[in-house]
Amino acid sequence: MTLEEFFRQNPQAALAFSGGVDSAYLLWAGAHAGARLRPYFIKTPFQPRFELEDAWRLCAQLDAGLTVVEYDILSDPQVASNPADRCYHCKKRLFSLLRGRAAADGFSLLLDGTNASDDGGDRPGMRALAELEVRSPLRECGLTKETIRALSRQAGLFTWDKPSYACLATRVPAGQPIIRADLERVERGEARLSRLALRDFRLRQTQGGCKLQVPEEQLPLVLARRSEILSALEADFSEITLDLRSRIPID
Repeated sequence: MTLEEFFRQNPQAALAFSGGVDSAYLLWAGAHAGARLRPYFIKTPFQPRFELEDAWRLCAQLDAGLTVVEYDILSDPQVASNPADRCYHCKKRLFSLLRGRAAADGFSLLLDGTNASDDGGDRPGMRALAELEVRSPLRECGLTKETIRALSRQAGLFTWDKPSYACLATRVPAGQPIIRADLERVERGEARLSRLALRDFRLRQTQGGCKLQVPEEQLPLVLARRSEILSALEADFSEITLDLRSRIPID
């Protein structure tokens, strides 16, 4: 099945919209196919400010009205306690909320941007989506992340080379309760590091501070800007370490 065929069969739907590569392309493809898609951004303490800014920017580019739904996910003890399957509880709560909001707006079908590169074998969040009957057209149509980036570039979407980003909750070790102040520290730190030209990195919270993970090709940049990185982080973290495994972070 192609996306065009999918949207011919499903001409209107609500879309869980993050402002990232996948949901951005899906919104463009739906509009290009003549479907009526309404994008919804769920704003929680787990989403950094730049994600909402990107969502607004992309919707403005596509002349699509964005609906922002605010929810304090930390009010859910199953999520805030941060168990190993936290993502399942989080997705179940947020997409249940979104499904109800979409239904009230007249949409019976809810879509998300999961793609064919996403491995469902170890993704508790994808189990929640299946239980709620959320459709993932990119995955169903066999579109991988690499393909979506190429198609996004052809479509003129600024998100085509946007780094993959997982929610801020992934920076807190499983089993450690998630506290809003910790998320805010991580968000500030990552925003400052982005201004130092780092990409595809993660700032993980540790017992004594934080651990920086970067792809191997960025190690020279990290070492060259060591003093600037320390200055950017030392106000919020007493201990700052570098993960020498030097791999692209996987959340």
